[in-house]
Amino acid sequence: MHRVATVLLALAATAALRAEPIPPSPATYTLATDAETRWIPFTLTPGNQIRFTMALDSRPVSAVLDTGVSYSVLSRRYADMAKIPVVAAGVATAIGGTVPIGSVKTTSVSIGALVRRGGTLSVAELPPLATGSATAIDLLVGRDLLARYALDIDYAGKRFRLLPSGRLPFAGVSAPSWIARDKLVYATEMTLGRQRLRPVVVDTGDGSSVTATSAGWAAAAVPGVRTTTAISYGLAGPSVSTLGIVPALILGDLTARNVEVRIEPKGGFSDTIGVAGRIGSGFLQRYRVLLDPSAGRMVLQPGPDADLPPLRSTSGLLIGLASDRLRVIHVMKGGPAAATGWKTGDEICAVDGQMITNAYPASPLARWSAGAPGRIVTLGMCDGTTRTLTLKSFY
Repeated sequence: MHRVATVLLALAATAALRAEPIPPSPATYTLATDAETRWIPFTLTPGNQIRFTMALDSRPVSAVLDTGVSYSVLSRRYADMAKIPVVAAGVATAIGGTVPIGSVKTTSVSIGALVRRGGTLSVAELPPLATGSATAIDLLVGRDLLARYALDIDYAGKRFRLLPSGRLPFAGVSAPSWIARDKLVYATEMTLGRQRLRPVVVDTGDGSSVTATSAGWAAAAVPGVRTTTAISYGLAGPSVSTLGIVPALILGDLTARNVEVRIEPKGGFSDTIGVAGRIGSGFLQRYRVLLDPSAGRMVLQPGPDADLPPLRSTSGLLIGLASDRLRVIHVMKGGPAAATGWKTGDEICAVDGQMITNAYPASPLARWSAGAPGRIVTLGMCDGTTRTLTLKSFY
């Protein structure tokens, strides 16, 4: 069901951020000897992000696993609530622009089998929309906490664990993996059309599938791809990109089929940090994934729906859930909604006579926006008017 929610609610909710280095504070890392048994359960948010519970200074906190973050980020809201002193630390690059950041010292950070004692965390505003959910999180867990270890993500089982580097807990297809030296994020390379793109960030905090720069897309010259537009929400705000579905993409020894690709405009986030693109959780969730940059590899074990075509919007509306209503966050170029005058900010309170509730994301009702072309949907607007929308295949 999460694939339906991805298309309809927060197709592009992303939280990629690259913070500037923070003055180091001494830290020690300990991985328990029983690490293989220490699975961490997670839920997948409507924005395709891995949300789980961990401990900060012996207190439970909500977190998102985000390999696209150089330095783990604590929410300013949590720091204020817990009365943790924050030291100003400059600015960081994020999707949508730059954000001010601070720094805090920690006593301990615990994630499953891993305990870090001492050290620091970055601090920034973590708005709910940028992390793919209606509920704010406390912490983005990034490269600084994870990269020493093998990260085993079992999307089908909704669990992950940290293992000693070099472990190979399952069979799969390999691709190169490393930590980009100047960017300090997980990286790999991919071939799109006739172009090899490198480095590409492996970003579990990015809810979209695959992202390429406009220059990379032009060089790839993939023929016959119909495109539309989509919107990404990062810590610094929204960003509009082009969206299409390519027949194939090569990642190491893997040839992936039917892959959704976003093309960022010139000067977008990937351009800003000097990478060729990103591979997000929208792609990774089709596989069991092992990220082990210390061993130089990423391993992907395809799930049963790995090569199935991704869900495509047939309404042309990207929609966020706001309690008892759906709010339009983007009207896709060339879609039926654009042709009939829909606008960002329009609010829907009922679909075919059924009222919107908080249970909407997991309900069959959420499938309407990617329904069969030709279907006519009746939408009750929150201002009391009614509109109809004829669904259409348009990209």
